[in-house]
This record gives sequence, structure tokens and C-alpha cells, in this order.
Amino acid sequence: MGLLLAGAYGQSQQNEIEIITEDIPNRIAFYAINVNEQDLDVMFTLTGTNFRQSSARPRYIRVPATSKVHMKTIVLMRGKTPAYAYDIKVTDSLSTRALIKEYEQIKIKPPKQITVYIPGNCLQCDSLVSPLNESKYMFDLVKLDENPKLQEQLQLVFGAVTSIDSLNAPIVNLEGKLYTNLINYELLMEQMRKE
Repeated sequence: MGLLLAGAYGQSQQNEIEIITEDIPNRIAFYAINVNEQDLDVMFTLTGTNFRQSSARPRYIRVPATSKVHMKTIVLMRGKTPAYAYDIKVTDSLSTRALIKEYEQIKIKPPKQITVYIPGNCLQCDSLVSPLNESKYMFDLVKLDENPKLQEQLQLVFGAVTSIDSLNAPIVNLEGKLYTNLINYELLMEQMRKE
């Protein structure tokens, strides 16, 4: 609905902030998405035509690690298409004067892609899957008894020595390497940190 003329990202690749919009009847809401693992302070400035916005002076707003925070909402002028540009300033030097708003936790991509395969008799899978569900990381979950072709392919990798049906632990794929010993979240994170 809006025409984006210009935008900016944070100062460095590590402190990158993404701005997204949400159309609401007669309004557009702007949100900052922080996919970093550290809190950042963000100042959002919007200019343009065919909309109204608060005349309050822009100030830094705290955007916690792996979160989504509402930055501003504009009111659209009836029958006109808004044209706007925004600028953001991002700092990891957190100020006690930054505005603290409600935020929504989001999931981010882990340093290494995670896929967890669940064998049919998996007794230890919950000790890994439950913490992963509650973590900040995205991951794929595949139940092997619901995907027999994939189970056959994995069985070829494991060979005749180990039957997948006999495994009572999850099979974890980290960037293409398979592990059967990562039975809890702590072990998975330890393996992910290894180069």
C-alpha cells in the first residue's frame, strides 16, 4: 500500500535491524526486527507525504535480542497513496534513557541449520525437542514414521549395523553432518559452537 522510497539498516552487519510494516485500516504500523543475539537501541525517523504522524521528537527505543518492537504508526490520508522514506540509527551502547516498549520474541536462524529426525521409538527426544521449541532458534522436525522414504534413505547412511527403528535418541543433522549423541539441548549447543 505504501511506497517505500528509501531505507537504512544498522551501522554494521552484526547490528542489523530490519524494518517491516503492517497494514491496518487507514494506518501503517512500523516494527523493528532484531535478529541479533544482543539488545540494541534504535532511533526510527520517518518522512514523506499523504500521512499524519506524531510530532514528538524521535528517540531511541530498546529492541531486545531476537525480538520485534513497534516503532511508529502513521495515519493515512483518505484517498491518497502515502510516499515515505525512513532512516534508522542503531547502537549497541544501551542508554538508560531509551524507551522500553513491549516486544514479541521471534525465532532466528541458528549459526548452523538444524534438522531433528525423530525415530519411532525415541525415548530421549523430548529432552532435545522441548528446549528447542522454547529456544530462539528455528529448526526443522521430521517424524520418521510419518516419512518412510526418508527413513529408508537414512537407513542407507547408517547401514546394516544400526537399525533406525532401534534408536531411542534423536538423529540431528547439523549442516549436513548426522549425530545420534546430541540427546539434549546443551549437547546440541556445544556441538553448534564447534567449528
